[in-house]
Amino acid sequence: MAPKIPFRRRTHAPPYTSPPSCAKASRFETILCEECHSGDNDDELLLCDKCDRGFHTFCLRPILACVPKGLWFCPLCSADRKPKQFPLVQTKIVDFFRLQRSSGPEDFGSRKRKKRSGGLVMSKKKRKLLPFNPSEDPDRRLEQMASLATALTATGAVFSNELTYRLGMAPRSANFACSEKGGMQVLSKEDTETLNLCKKMMEKGEWPPLMVVYDPLEGFTVEADRFIRDLTIVTEYVGDVDYLKNREHDDGDSMMTLLSAEDPSKSLVICPDQRSNIARFINGINNHTRDGKKKQNLKCVRFSVNGESRVLLIANRDITKGERLYYDYNGSEQEYPTGHFV
Repeated sequence: MAPKIPFRRRTHAPPYTSPPSCAKASRFETILCEECHSGDNDDELLLCDKCDRGFHTFCLRPILACVPKGLWFCPLCSADRKPKQFPLVQTKIVDFFRLQRSSGPEDFGSRKRKKRSGGLVMSKKKRKLLPFNPSEDPDRRLEQMASLATALTATGAVFSNELTYRLGMAPRSANFACSEKGGMQVLSKEDTETLNLCKKMMEKGEWPPLMVVYDPLEGFTVEADRFIRDLTIVTEYVGDVDYLKNREHDDGDSMMTLLSAEDPSKSLVICPDQRSNIARFINGINNHTRDGKKKQNLKCVRFSVNGESRVLLIANRDITKGERLYYDYNGSEQEYPTGHFV
């Protein structure tokens, strides 16, 4: 069974608790969840196809996005839950991410220091966004990319670092930032240059200092692999762009709002289930608890960039090496209950 990632839907969703009807209760009165020992919420109670034990989708770790189609096996009956590691070979990694090939191993990201010269302290004081600071060791950057390749391969996705507009979904012409209900903040010219710099660095293998790790409780999650300063652009949230109306009943696990239009039929979402980058594996927090809110170290912000809506994940405080990354999945919209988030 392929590893799942925590449910982080971005569309309007029903509450995570619903009292069972008497009819349903009678059918499942002898079936209890192995974790919470309750038979409530039977529409979200899964039965293992091997041992017949029951588990709520929200009691599993990682949480399941929905009742899976076909056969399902509980954690104890799953033969191999840990994903197969992507080979740590530079040529394979370069091909996987379609990086610009360097003339030799010593050139892999050798221009890093020149690109970021010029007063980060002044940028911080002026509240300007900062480019990420790649790890200095090229071999370590290869390990970081391999960790993302492992997660993408395990979830059946391919790497993309741009919003993609596919036939049958929303066209690029639909992404018109001025359609945002209440207006959308415009990314300044200087911050846009910083964003473009981050993109160019990644194209040459100068990767953000992030490591994707597989955790038995949270599924795939992301850790800082070196110190990250406040206001650093960590990544852009990307994937296939589609109309929200087409995805209201989609079982995708990590859709993100791209455009909340005055006309609901023109609202857009990002769907990273088939094409995505590391943003897909950064988890939302349980914003119902004080401890959950303390975990938040990123903010999710939608900007107008050259007239198009884009979603950035930005550090909202200094982040230490080894710290896991979390952001408030609901943002200011409060559309989805996050009580079951880790």
